[in-house]
Amino acid sequence: MPEVMFAGPEGRLEGRYHHAKRPNAPVALILHPHPLHGGTMNNRVVHCLYQRFQAMGFSTLRFNFRGVGKSQGRYDGGIGEISDAAAGLDFLQAVNPAASSLWVGGYSFGAFVGMQLLMRRPEMGGFVSISPPASHYDFGFLAPCPCNGLMFHGADDELVPEASVRKLVDKLNLQKGIKLDYRVQPGEGHVFTPEGTVQIGIAVDDHVMGILNRRKMALAAD
Repeated sequence: MPEVMFAGPEGRLEGRYHHAKRPNAPVALILHPHPLHGGTMNNRVVHCLYQRFQAMGFSTLRFNFRGVGKSQGRYDGGIGEISDAAAGLDFLQAVNPAASSLWVGGYSFGAFVGMQLLMRRPEMGGFVSISPPASHYDFGFLAPCPCNGLMFHGADDELVPEASVRKLVDKLNLQKGIKLDYRVQPGEGHVFTPEGTVQIGIAVDDHVMGILNRRKMALAAD
């Protein structure tokens, strides 16, 4: 889990990077919660996503947005943070030019930034959004949603009511070719317990491996 520093729009960004052994391994970018509310790349859920993608054979990067940890710059209301995420993806693609697919995973604010990144980078092949803040931000930019993915939410989320996320999922699922995998974890709030975090890992593994295996079978059939 080597520390890396890579160029961002406002200076260097601090990250942790795992390089997969397979030359054409898929890559995953992991984004943390809100910088002004204690969010860092060492968040429990972020670390869980990082470990799960790593275990599935991905080259994986988690990093601190500008102004967090050793990352340079200052919080920019979400706009600059989208540029930070794009810089993280640029780093991943530069180190993995033959990557078989690109994924983004985010938690809370990181989920919002990750979905914004999807719209800016059409080469993205999948996403994982944990507790997307559908009641705080307008997700109307997902028109159309560029690919399928997993949304995971706590049934008792006190900051982002589950109904707001379900409404977003239902709206996106009306789009042609989109069928989101939406899972709700009973008894969990916005800040997941250790047990809830384990359930996130299980869901991510099930969703991502299912997609990768189906794609592998489709390629074999061709």
